[in-house]
Amino acid sequence: MKNFERMSKKELIEELREKEKTDMSQFKQFMEKIEILNTQLAHRSLELELAQRTGSLQLRRIAANLRLKAPKRKVDFKIKKNLEVKGDKYLLQAVLENLIDNAWKYTGMKELAVIEFGVTEYEGKPACFVRDNGIGFDSSQAAKLFEPFRTMHRRDEFKGYGIGLATVKRIIQRHGGQVWAEGEVGKGATFYFTLG
Repeated sequence: MKNFERMSKKELIEELREKEKTDMSQFKQFMEKIEILNTQLAHRSLELELAQRTGSLQLRRIAANLRLKAPKRKVDFKIKKNLEVKGDKYLLQAVLENLIDNAWKYTGMKELAVIEFGVTEYEGKPACFVRDNGIGFDSSQAAKLFEPFRTMHRRDEFKGYGIGLATVKRIIQRHGGQVWAEGEVGKGATFYFTLG
């Protein structure tokens, strides 16, 4: 029995060490990606090229890549057709990826997830939004979502380092726009952004 306990402890320790290595590797890759984005933010001239309806195509590519990662998941993507977004296409790609990835992550427990990307009006300007029917969040904490290394949920429940939304905020502000979120616990979330 003692030998079995020793073996179990040893196996558990090895398993934890392997998990730590994996987590550190993922974190390193994530930080490298953030470093690239920070470099782009610092050095790109932001000529604000017209995306010429590539917004919808980018979103469909992001959705297709996510489906490949988890083909058994039932997700209804509702993406506005012929979407035009004016801004730096590389940085806005990062915004779209982060927002759609978030919606994908937090709808993971739904039997049928719904992720919608559309456009509405805010203070006389077009505002893009990503809406989902996931776990949502406490709306009184909405502003904190965009703080670096801040997460609303435990890391053992949902992977993440609290950098994605902070990056989104920085990119949108670099474009002279605003970003904000609305949500309700158990009823999903909506993230909005405008561009200057």
